[in-house]
Amino acid sequence: MSERQRRPEAGRSRTRVVLGVLFAGTFVTGCAEMLVMGMLDLIAVDQAVPLSAVGVLVSANALGIAVGGPTLTFLTARFDRRPVLLSALAVFTGLNTLPALGAGLDAFAAARLVIGGAEGLFIAAAITTATAIVPRDRVGRAMAVVISGFAVSGAVGMPLGRLLGEAVGWRGAFVAVVLAAAAVLLVALFVVPRVPAEAEVGLLGQLRSAFAPRVLGVLAVGVLLFAGASAAQTYLVPFLDDVAGVSGAWVGVCLMGFGIAAAVGSFGGGRFADAGAPRALTLGAVGVAASLVAMAVGGASPVVAVIAMLGLAVCGAGVTSPWQHRVEHLTGPGAVLAASLPASAGNLGDAVGAFSGGQMIDVGGVPAAVLAAAVVAVLSVLAAIASRSLRPASVRRDLEPATVH
Repeated sequence: MSERQRRPEAGRSRTRVVLGVLFAGTFVTGCAEMLVMGMLDLIAVDQAVPLSAVGVLVSANALGIAVGGPTLTFLTARFDRRPVLLSALAVFTGLNTLPALGAGLDAFAAARLVIGGAEGLFIAAAITTATAIVPRDRVGRAMAVVISGFAVSGAVGMPLGRLLGEAVGWRGAFVAVVLAAAAVLLVALFVVPRVPAEAEVGLLGQLRSAFAPRVLGVLAVGVLLFAGASAAQTYLVPFLDDVAGVSGAWVGVCLMGFGIAAAVGSFGGGRFADAGAPRALTLGAVGVAASLVAMAVGGASPVVAVIAMLGLAVCGAGVTSPWQHRVEHLTGPGAVLAASLPASAGNLGDAVGAFSGGQMIDVGGVPAAVLAAAVVAVLSVLAAIASRSLRPASVRRDLEPATVH
Protein backbone atom coordinates (compact mmCIF):
# COMPACT_ATOMS: atom_id res chain seq x y z
CA MET A 1 0.00 0.00 0.00
CA SER A 2 1.36 3.42 -0.88
CA GLU A 3 0.37 6.74 0.65
CA ARG A 4 -2.14 7.95 -1.90
CA GLN A 5 -5.46 9.72 -1.68
CA ARG A 6 -8.31 7.26 -1.12
CA ARG A 7 -10.98 6.96 -3.79
CA PRO A 8 -14.62 6.30 -2.90
CA GLU A 9 -15.14 2.59 -2.31
CA ALA A 10 -15.80 0.64 -5.51
CA GLY A 11 -17.37 -2.76 -5.82
CA ARG A 12 -19.01 -2.93 -2.41
CA SER A 13 -20.47 -6.38 -3.03
CA ARG A 14 -17.11 -7.77 -4.14
CA THR A 15 -15.46 -6.15 -1.14
CA ARG A 16 -17.93 -7.92 1.12
CA VAL A 17 -17.04 -11.22 -0.54
CA VAL A 18 -13.33 -10.62 0.08
CA LEU A 19 -13.99 -9.71 3.71
CA GLY A 20 -16.15 -12.81 4.02
CA VAL A 21 -13.32 -15.00 2.76
CA LEU A 22 -10.87 -13.38 5.18
CA PHE A 23 -13.35 -13.95 8.02
CA ALA A 24 -13.67 -17.60 6.96
CA GLY A 25 -9.88 -17.93 6.93
CA THR A 26 -9.45 -16.65 10.48
CA PHE A 27 -12.43 -18.73 11.59
CA VAL A 28 -10.91 -21.95 10.22
CA THR A 29 -7.44 -21.23 11.61
CA GLY A 30 -8.97 -20.31 14.97
CA CYS A 31 -11.06 -23.49 15.04
CA ALA A 32 -7.96 -25.59 14.35
CA GLU A 33 -6.31 -23.90 17.33
CA MET A 34 -9.31 -24.47 19.61
CA LEU A 35 -10.07 -28.03 18.43
CA VAL A 36 -7.04 -29.36 20.26
CA MET A 37 -8.19 -27.83 23.55
CA GLY A 38 -11.48 -29.67 23.23
CA MET A 39 -9.79 -33.01 22.49
CA LEU A 40 -6.77 -33.00 24.83
CA ASP A 41 -7.94 -36.02 26.82
CA LEU A 42 -8.92 -37.94 23.68
CA ILE A 43 -5.48 -37.37 22.15
CA ALA A 44 -3.77 -38.34 25.41
CA VAL A 45 -5.66 -41.64 25.60
CA ASP A 46 -5.04 -42.44 21.92
CA GLN A 47 -1.31 -41.69 22.20
CA ALA A 48 -0.99 -43.30 25.66
CA VAL A 49 0.71 -40.23 27.14
CA PRO A 50 -0.08 -37.95 30.12
CA LEU A 51 -2.40 -35.01 29.55
CA SER A 52 0.49 -32.62 30.22
CA ALA A 53 2.39 -34.12 27.27
CA VAL A 54 -0.47 -33.28 24.93
CA GLY A 55 -0.56 -29.73 26.26
CA VAL A 56 2.59 -29.03 24.25
CA LEU A 57 0.35 -28.89 21.16
CA VAL A 58 -1.33 -25.78 22.58
CA SER A 59 1.95 -24.22 23.68
CA ALA A 60 3.64 -24.87 20.32
CA ASN A 61 0.82 -23.20 18.41
CA ALA A 62 0.86 -20.15 20.72
CA LEU A 63 4.65 -19.86 20.46
CA GLY A 64 4.42 -20.07 16.68
CA ILE A 65 1.93 -17.19 16.57
CA ALA A 66 3.84 -15.07 19.10
CA VAL A 67 7.31 -15.46 17.55
CA GLY A 68 6.88 -16.96 14.10
CA GLY A 69 4.06 -14.65 13.04
CA PRO A 70 6.00 -11.36 13.36
CA THR A 71 9.20 -12.97 12.06
CA LEU A 72 7.56 -14.29 8.89
CA THR A 73 5.65 -11.03 8.42
CA PHE A 74 8.91 -9.09 8.62
CA LEU A 75 10.65 -11.39 6.13
CA THR A 76 7.77 -11.07 3.65
CA ALA A 77 7.04 -7.36 4.20
CA ARG A 78 8.29 -6.39 0.73
CA PHE A 79 5.97 -8.80 -1.07
CA ASP A 80 2.43 -8.31 -2.32
CA ARG A 81 0.00 -9.40 0.41
CA ARG A 82 -2.01 -11.70 -1.90
CA PRO A 83 0.68 -14.39 -2.46
CA VAL A 84 1.75 -14.07 1.17
CA LEU A 85 -1.79 -14.67 2.40
CA LEU A 86 -2.38 -17.57 0.02
CA SER A 87 0.97 -19.18 0.87
CA ALA A 88 0.30 -18.94 4.60
CA LEU A 89 -3.09 -20.57 4.17
CA ALA A 90 -1.60 -23.29 1.95
CA VAL A 91 1.07 -24.12 4.56
CA PHE A 92 -1.58 -24.17 7.28
CA THR A 93 -3.72 -26.55 5.22
CA GLY A 94 -0.86 -28.84 4.27
CA LEU A 95 0.60 -29.26 7.76
CA ASN A 96 -2.81 -29.98 9.30
CA THR A 97 -2.96 -33.09 7.12
CA LEU A 98 -0.23 -34.67 9.28
CA PRO A 99 -2.49 -35.83 12.14
CA ALA A 100 -5.11 -36.90 9.60
CA LEU A 101 -2.47 -39.10 7.94
CA GLY A 102 -1.36 -40.67 11.22
CA ALA A 103 1.63 -38.56 12.30
CA GLY A 104 2.84 -39.10 15.86
CA LEU A 105 2.64 -36.60 18.69
CA ASP A 106 6.22 -35.33 18.31
CA ALA A 107 5.84 -34.67 14.59
CA PHE A 108 2.50 -32.97 15.12
CA ALA A 109 3.90 -30.78 17.91
CA ALA A 110 6.71 -29.63 15.62
CA ALA A 111 4.18 -28.99 12.87
CA ARG A 112 2.02 -26.95 15.25
CA LEU A 113 4.93 -24.59 15.79
CA VAL A 114 5.08 -23.89 12.04
CA ILE A 115 1.28 -23.84 11.81
CA GLY A 116 1.23 -21.12 14.47
CA GLY A 117 3.75 -19.08 12.48
CA ALA A 118 1.66 -19.48 9.32
CA GLU A 119 -1.44 -18.51 11.28
CA GLY A 120 0.24 -15.36 12.58
CA LEU A 121 1.38 -14.47 9.06
CA PHE A 122 -2.13 -15.06 7.72
CA ILE A 123 -3.64 -12.80 10.40
CA ALA A 124 -1.31 -9.94 9.52
CA ALA A 125 -1.80 -10.37 5.76
CA ALA A 126 -5.58 -10.65 6.16
CA ILE A 127 -5.80 -7.47 8.25
CA THR A 128 -3.58 -5.56 5.81
CA THR A 129 -5.69 -6.78 2.89
CA ALA A 130 -8.98 -5.96 4.61
CA THR A 131 -7.95 -2.42 5.50
CA ALA A 132 -6.60 -1.82 1.98
CA ILE A 133 -9.93 -2.43 0.24
CA VAL A 134 -12.19 -0.16 2.31
CA PRO A 135 -12.38 3.61 2.86
CA ARG A 136 -10.40 4.95 5.80
CA ASP A 137 -13.52 5.58 7.89
CA ARG A 138 -14.33 1.86 7.77
CA VAL A 139 -10.87 0.50 8.59
CA GLY A 140 -11.85 -0.47 12.14
CA ARG A 141 -14.86 -2.41 10.90
CA ALA A 142 -12.74 -4.19 8.31
CA MET A 143 -10.30 -5.20 11.04
CA ALA A 144 -13.21 -6.38 13.18
CA VAL A 145 -14.46 -8.68 10.41
CA VAL A 146 -11.10 -10.43 10.24
CA ILE A 147 -10.59 -10.55 14.01
CA SER A 148 -14.17 -11.74 14.59
CA GLY A 149 -13.31 -14.99 12.85
CA PHE A 150 -11.29 -15.87 15.93
CA ALA A 151 -14.01 -14.72 18.31
CA VAL A 152 -16.57 -16.94 16.60
CA SER A 153 -14.14 -19.85 16.48
CA GLY A 154 -13.63 -19.40 20.21
CA ALA A 155 -17.37 -19.86 20.70
CA VAL A 156 -17.65 -23.05 18.65
CA GLY A 157 -14.11 -24.44 18.32
CA MET A 158 -13.85 -26.31 21.63
CA PRO A 159 -17.35 -27.82 21.64
CA LEU A 160 -17.03 -28.62 17.92
CA GLY A 161 -13.71 -30.34 18.58
CA ARG A 162 -15.27 -32.39 21.34
CA LEU A 163 -18.20 -33.46 19.18
CA LEU A 164 -16.01 -34.34 16.19
CA GLY A 165 -13.44 -36.08 18.38
CA GLU A 166 -16.07 -38.31 19.96
CA ALA A 167 -17.84 -38.95 16.65
CA VAL A 168 -14.96 -39.58 14.23
CA GLY A 169 -11.85 -39.54 16.43
CA TRP A 170 -9.36 -36.74 16.94
CA ARG A 171 -7.60 -37.46 13.66
CA GLY A 172 -10.91 -37.35 11.81
CA ALA A 173 -11.54 -33.90 13.28
CA PHE A 174 -8.45 -32.64 11.48
CA VAL A 175 -9.74 -34.07 8.20
CA ALA A 176 -12.64 -31.64 8.62
CA VAL A 177 -10.16 -28.80 9.29
CA VAL A 178 -8.19 -29.61 6.13
CA LEU A 179 -11.32 -29.77 3.97
CA ALA A 180 -12.59 -26.44 5.33
CA ALA A 181 -9.19 -24.74 4.91
CA ALA A 182 -8.84 -26.10 1.37
CA ALA A 183 -12.27 -24.69 0.48
CA VAL A 184 -11.31 -21.26 1.84
CA LEU A 185 -8.01 -21.38 -0.05
CA LEU A 186 -9.77 -22.25 -3.31
CA VAL A 187 -12.20 -19.33 -3.02
CA ALA A 188 -9.40 -16.98 -1.93
CA LEU A 189 -7.46 -17.82 -5.10
CA PHE A 190 -10.28 -16.28 -7.13
CA VAL A 191 -11.38 -13.29 -5.04
CA VAL A 192 -8.50 -11.88 -2.96
CA PRO A 193 -7.01 -8.83 -4.75
CA ARG A 194 -3.42 -7.76 -5.04
CA VAL A 195 -2.21 -5.46 -2.26
CA PRO A 196 1.25 -4.18 -3.22
CA ALA A 197 3.81 -3.68 -0.49
CA GLU A 198 4.90 -0.19 0.53
CA ALA A 199 7.92 0.02 -1.72
CA GLU A 200 9.15 3.23 -0.12
CA VAL A 201 9.51 1.58 3.32
CA GLY A 202 12.44 -0.84 3.62
CA LEU A 203 12.89 -3.63 6.13
CA LEU A 204 14.82 -1.45 8.56
CA GLY A 205 12.12 1.18 8.22
CA GLN A 206 9.52 -1.46 9.06
CA LEU A 207 11.44 -2.39 12.20
CA ARG A 208 11.93 1.21 13.33
CA SER A 209 8.27 2.06 12.82
CA ALA A 210 6.80 -1.12 14.31
CA PHE A 211 9.02 -1.09 17.41
CA ALA A 212 8.95 2.64 18.08
CA PRO A 213 8.42 3.47 21.78
CA ARG A 214 4.92 4.83 21.12
CA VAL A 215 3.90 1.53 19.50
CA LEU A 216 5.47 -0.57 22.24
CA GLY A 217 3.59 1.52 24.78
CA VAL A 218 0.22 0.65 23.26
CA LEU A 219 1.25 -2.98 22.83
CA ALA A 220 2.03 -3.02 26.56
CA VAL A 221 -1.53 -1.86 27.28
CA GLY A 222 -2.82 -4.91 25.44
CA VAL A 223 -0.42 -7.28 27.18
CA LEU A 224 -1.66 -6.08 30.58
CA LEU A 225 -5.27 -6.19 29.45
CA PHE A 226 -5.09 -9.71 28.05
CA ALA A 227 -2.99 -10.96 30.97
CA GLY A 228 -5.69 -9.77 33.36
CA ALA A 229 -8.50 -11.27 31.32
CA SER A 230 -6.68 -14.56 30.79
CA ALA A 231 -5.82 -14.97 34.47
CA ALA A 232 -9.55 -15.32 35.14
CA GLN A 233 -10.83 -16.57 31.79
CA THR A 234 -8.58 -19.64 31.78
CA TYR A 235 -10.20 -20.80 35.00
CA LEU A 236 -13.81 -19.94 34.23
CA VAL A 237 -15.05 -23.49 34.76
CA PRO A 238 -13.67 -23.85 38.32
CA PHE A 239 -14.82 -20.27 39.04
CA LEU A 240 -18.37 -21.07 37.99
CA ASP A 241 -18.36 -24.36 39.88
CA ASP A 242 -16.43 -23.53 43.07
CA VAL A 243 -17.24 -19.84 43.56
CA ALA A 244 -20.53 -19.06 41.80
CA GLY A 245 -22.18 -22.42 42.45
CA VAL A 246 -22.99 -23.02 38.79
CA SER A 247 -22.60 -26.68 37.88
CA GLY A 248 -23.72 -29.42 35.55
CA ALA A 249 -25.18 -28.54 32.18
CA TRP A 250 -25.38 -24.87 33.16
CA VAL A 251 -21.58 -24.61 32.94
CA GLY A 252 -21.76 -25.53 29.25
CA VAL A 253 -24.56 -23.02 28.72
CA CYS A 254 -22.48 -20.29 30.38
CA LEU A 255 -19.42 -21.11 28.26
CA MET A 256 -21.48 -21.01 25.09
CA GLY A 257 -22.92 -17.67 26.21
CA PHE A 258 -19.40 -16.44 26.84
CA GLY A 259 -18.40 -17.34 23.29
CA ILE A 260 -21.47 -15.70 21.76
CA ALA A 261 -20.92 -12.55 23.82
CA ALA A 262 -17.29 -12.46 22.67
CA ALA A 263 -18.39 -12.70 19.04
CA VAL A 264 -20.88 -9.84 19.53
CA GLY A 265 -18.20 -7.72 21.19
CA SER A 266 -15.70 -8.43 18.45
CA PHE A 267 -18.03 -7.32 15.67
CA GLY A 268 -19.11 -4.23 17.61
CA GLY A 269 -15.55 -3.24 18.45
CA GLY A 270 -14.87 -2.26 14.86
CA ARG A 271 -17.41 0.56 14.90
CA PHE A 272 -15.97 1.93 18.15
CA ALA A 273 -12.49 1.77 16.61
CA ASP A 274 -13.62 3.86 13.65
CA ALA A 275 -15.31 6.37 15.97
CA GLY A 276 -12.15 6.83 18.06
CA ALA A 277 -9.65 4.06 18.77
CA PRO A 278 -7.92 5.69 21.81
CA ARG A 279 -11.24 6.25 23.57
CA ALA A 280 -12.51 2.78 22.61
CA LEU A 281 -9.35 1.14 23.94
CA THR A 282 -9.70 2.94 27.26
CA LEU A 283 -13.42 2.16 27.58
CA GLY A 284 -12.78 -1.48 26.72
CA ALA A 285 -10.12 -1.69 29.42
CA VAL A 286 -12.52 -0.11 31.91
CA GLY A 287 -15.17 -2.68 30.96
CA VAL A 288 -12.78 -5.60 31.43
CA ALA A 289 -11.56 -4.24 34.78
CA ALA A 290 -15.11 -3.57 36.01
CA SER A 291 -16.18 -7.09 35.03
CA LEU A 292 -13.25 -8.68 36.84
CA VAL A 293 -13.78 -6.54 39.94
CA ALA A 294 -17.45 -7.63 39.95
CA MET A 295 -16.35 -11.27 39.69
CA ALA A 296 -13.90 -10.82 42.54
CA VAL A 297 -16.32 -8.96 44.84
CA GLY A 298 -19.70 -10.50 43.99
CA GLY A 299 -18.78 -13.75 42.25
CA ALA A 300 -20.49 -15.85 44.94
CA SER A 301 -23.82 -14.76 43.43
CA PRO A 302 -24.59 -16.76 40.28
CA VAL A 303 -26.41 -13.79 38.75
CA VAL A 304 -23.52 -11.38 39.36
CA ALA A 305 -21.00 -13.98 38.20
CA VAL A 306 -22.77 -14.65 34.90
CA ILE A 307 -23.39 -10.96 34.14
CA ALA A 308 -19.75 -10.13 34.93
CA MET A 309 -18.56 -13.07 32.81
CA LEU A 310 -20.60 -11.85 29.83
CA GLY A 311 -19.25 -8.32 30.36
CA LEU A 312 -15.72 -9.72 30.32
CA ALA A 313 -16.44 -11.51 27.05
CA VAL A 314 -17.98 -8.49 25.32
CA CYS A 315 -15.35 -5.98 26.45
CA GLY A 316 -12.37 -8.33 26.14
CA ALA A 317 -13.22 -9.20 22.54
CA GLY A 318 -14.51 -5.74 21.69
CA VAL A 319 -11.24 -4.05 22.61
CA THR A 320 -9.22 -6.08 20.08
CA SER A 321 -10.07 -4.03 16.99
CA PRO A 322 -9.44 -0.62 18.65
CA TRP A 323 -6.12 -1.99 19.91
CA GLN A 324 -5.14 -3.22 16.44
CA HIS A 325 -6.29 0.07 14.89
CA ARG A 326 -4.30 2.09 17.43
CA VAL A 327 -1.09 0.08 16.90
CA GLU A 328 -1.21 0.44 13.12
CA HIS A 329 -2.07 4.14 13.29
CA LEU A 330 0.84 4.88 15.62
CA THR A 331 3.21 2.90 13.44
CA GLY A 332 2.72 5.28 10.51
CA PRO A 333 4.25 4.24 7.17
CA GLY A 334 5.22 0.60 6.96
CA ALA A 335 2.45 -0.90 9.07
CA VAL A 336 2.73 -4.35 7.46
CA LEU A 337 4.93 -5.71 10.27
CA ALA A 338 2.91 -3.89 12.93
CA ALA A 339 -0.22 -5.72 11.77
CA SER A 340 1.21 -8.94 13.25
CA LEU A 341 2.23 -7.51 16.62
CA PRO A 342 -1.12 -7.33 18.49
CA ALA A 343 -1.73 -11.05 17.90
CA SER A 344 1.78 -11.77 19.16
CA ALA A 345 1.43 -9.50 22.18
CA GLY A 346 -2.05 -10.86 22.90
CA ASN A 347 -0.69 -14.41 22.99
CA LEU A 348 2.05 -13.24 25.33
CA GLY A 349 -0.54 -11.67 27.61
CA ASP A 350 -2.67 -14.82 27.53
CA ALA A 351 0.31 -16.99 28.43
CA VAL A 352 1.40 -14.72 31.29
CA GLY A 353 -2.15 -14.45 32.59
CA ALA A 354 -2.83 -18.20 32.49
CA PHE A 355 0.46 -18.93 34.28
CA SER A 356 -0.06 -16.19 36.89
CA GLY A 357 -3.63 -17.29 37.51
CA GLY A 358 -2.44 -20.84 38.09
CA GLN A 359 0.17 -19.64 40.57
CA MET A 360 -2.44 -17.63 42.47
CA ILE A 361 -4.75 -20.64 42.60
CA ASP A 362 -1.96 -22.57 44.34
CA VAL A 363 -1.74 -19.75 46.90
CA GLY A 364 -5.38 -18.89 47.58
CA GLY A 365 -7.65 -20.82 45.26
CA VAL A 366 -9.74 -19.53 42.35
CA PRO A 367 -10.84 -16.33 44.16
CA ALA A 368 -7.18 -15.31 44.46
CA ALA A 369 -6.70 -15.76 40.72
CA VAL A 370 -9.73 -13.59 39.95
CA LEU A 371 -8.56 -10.91 42.39
CA ALA A 372 -5.11 -10.85 40.78
CA ALA A 373 -6.77 -10.62 37.36
CA ALA A 374 -8.78 -7.60 38.52
CA VAL A 375 -5.65 -5.85 39.82
CA VAL A 376 -3.80 -6.35 36.53
CA ALA A 377 -6.84 -5.15 34.57
CA VAL A 378 -7.01 -1.96 36.65
CA LEU A 379 -3.35 -1.35 35.81
CA SER A 380 -4.24 -1.75 32.13
CA VAL A 381 -6.85 1.01 32.51
CA LEU A 382 -4.19 3.38 33.86
CA ALA A 383 -1.86 2.40 31.01
CA ALA A 384 -4.62 2.93 28.44
CA ILE A 385 -5.37 6.40 29.81
CA ALA A 386 -1.68 7.30 29.67
CA SER A 387 -1.42 6.01 26.09
CA ARG A 388 -4.16 8.33 24.78
CA SER A 389 -1.67 11.15 24.36
CA LEU A 390 0.57 9.13 22.04
CA ARG A 391 0.67 10.31 18.42
CA PRO A 392 2.33 9.02 15.23
CA ALA A 393 5.70 10.51 14.33
CA SER A 394 4.08 11.93 11.19
CA VAL A 395 0.47 12.23 10.14
CA ARG A 396 -0.40 9.61 7.55
CA ARG A 397 -2.37 10.72 4.52
CA ASP A 398 -5.48 8.79 3.60
CA LEU A 399 -4.79 5.58 1.78
CA GLU A 400 -6.31 4.46 -1.49
CA PRO A 401 -8.16 1.16 -1.28
CA ALA A 402 -6.79 -1.65 -3.41
CA THR A 403 -8.93 -2.23 -6.46
CA VAL A 404 -11.16 -5.30 -6.08
CA HIS A 405 -11.68 -6.68 -9.57
